Amino acid sequence: MGKKDDRKKSKKDSQLILRLDKEERDAFISLCKDLDTSAAREVRRFIRAFLAEHGQE
Repeated sequence: MGKKDDRKKSKKDSQLILRLDKEERDAFISLCKDLDTSAAREVRRFIRAFLAEHGQE
């Protein structure tokens, strides 16, 4: 497979919508920017770690 095919395979196809306080969200977004990462990346990292911790890899 070429690079184009690899990108299609790893494309995200689902969303998770959650509600939280605006102040909490803004602080999270700001900290992510300070750490040169994105909120989405950190949420995905948390989910993967949580699944691995509970044997659901």
